Amino acid sequence: MKAGFHRAFPMASKPKPVRKAVLPVAGMGTRFLPATKAVPKEMLPVVDKPVVQYAVEEAREAGIEQFIFVTGRGKAIIEDHFDHAYELEMLLSAREKTNELHSLLEGLPVTGAVSFTRQQKPLGLGHAVWSARHLVGDEPFAVLLPDDLLVGKPGCLAQMMEAYHRVGGGAVVAAEEKPLEDVKRYGVIAPGKADGNVVEVKGLVEKPKPAKAPSRLCIIGRYILQPELFAELDRGETGAGGEIQVTDAMARLIGRMPFHAVKTTCDRYDCGDKVGFLHANIAVGLTRPDIAPALKAILKSVQTE
Repeated sequence: MKAGFHRAFPMASKPKPVRKAVLPVAGMGTRFLPATKAVPKEMLPVVDKPVVQYAVEEAREAGIEQFIFVTGRGKAIIEDHFDHAYELEMLLSAREKTNELHSLLEGLPVTGAVSFTRQQKPLGLGHAVWSARHLVGDEPFAVLLPDDLLVGKPGCLAQMMEAYHRVGGGAVVAAEEKPLEDVKRYGVIAPGKADGNVVEVKGLVEKPKPAKAPSRLCIIGRYILQPELFAELDRGETGAGGEIQVTDAMARLIGRMPFHAVKTTCDRYDCGDKVGFLHANIAVGLTRPDIAPALKAILKSVQTE
């Protein structure tokens, strides 16, 4: 524990544990058409795992026990992915393909740990989170946006969990410094006092014009939230883009509970963007001893052509 941490953020009462995670996966993936015509964007692979599986693994590392997927039409394949495929498992076992079988089984949450609900109308991230309210209940919860692939040890959510317990709970978001011209794409933080990579959140603005941005510190796709958020989302108020914004609902909770941002040390790849998705595949591939040598040779050959 850092020596100066409690001078900046005194320890409050022990917060409730965060056991549930909401994963909004109802998006249409229009930026990846025609690939996403029949395959959800969350199932597009980064090397050999769908991007949504990385988010689930990150959540499990952070201690999450229950996973709530907010889906839409045509997303049943995600449900199938987090279930047993008995015929395939039996085939791999019979052929003694141990590594392949292990790769199937290691990503499966335990029975009863996965729930699915539908966001019946595409009304924004706030509406997607609100759609999970009955499954979350009256307890704190995490939200992970699978499009944001965050790679590092410890994982981004694990870093946030540590901060959550140190500052006494409340709301915690992951954040990154962005170029000023990019802040119009994010929820932007008005920062308060800081200690290391943990920053007090004094205000939030959703997708501001660069000239009006309170900082360059932007929220990325990881949140720890309290159930009081649902009462704010119940209003159904729309914000930027005519959508129900989770950032606006969070902003109304500032002052009613501790609110902090964690500048994650993880590498972030925007897998909702074509270039970001290619970047993720190359970066993750280069960390894999089984394919890195061949991939490096290919990249070198492409650069010299």
